[in-house]
Amino acid sequence: MAAAEDFAEKSSGLQARKELARKVYELLAKAIPEPKPELEYHSVYELLTAVMLSAQTTDKSVNAVTGELFKKAPTPQTMLELGEDGVRDIVRTVGLANTKAKHIIGAAGILVSEFNGKVPETMEELVRLPGVGEKTAKVVLNVGFGKGVIAVDTHILRVAHRLGLSEARTPAGVSKDLEEITPAEYVRNAHHYLLLHGRYTCKAQKPQCRNCPVSALCRYLSANPWLRAG
Repeated sequence: MAAAEDFAEKSSGLQARKELARKVYELLAKAIPEPKPELEYHSVYELLTAVMLSAQTTDKSVNAVTGELFKKAPTPQTMLELGEDGVRDIVRTVGLANTKAKHIIGAAGILVSEFNGKVPETMEELVRLPGVGEKTAKVVLNVGFGKGVIAVDTHILRVAHRLGLSEARTPAGVSKDLEEITPAEYVRNAHHYLLLHGRYTCKAQKPQCRNCPVSALCRYLSANPWLRAG
């Protein structure tokens, strides 16, 4: 009986989170009618490279260097020809430039030697590339290939916790929860709905609760009503 009750409780909780998720996405879709990546790119390979560069830095910083980088090396083969030193010289203003340049060249080598210069479309193959973890792979799969996966960064982690969409403590756990509760029609844009909401409204410091389109659903605001005056 205890097992049956536990199952019923979990099922009820899952359904409640699914209903909450639908309401959240409906409101965010109205507030953000055109959710787009803020990284600049013209191909899936350029997207992959830009996301690799974006780790622990801002999209603005990445965009400041990728114009020159992609002009000189828009493909894995031309990136290899540019070389690690050439990449590092261009991206030197981006955080962890030395490591990122090494990873970009390493990834380009694998793409050329094993994938005929094309970016693979599976998680298993993507995470084999140097500097590519689950988050980067899921961004590429979702944004580049339209796959129904949701990458989680610090912004999305924060938003998911504050809204009660997930109790998981790791990005991988939150990603799994979001993929389970996100309605099919919102999966394609879910990453950017939550990311942009977290970046510009549900900030870590001084969240803009007075201007929040989902404030009526937010348990964090309910627990901290003083934020309404912020």
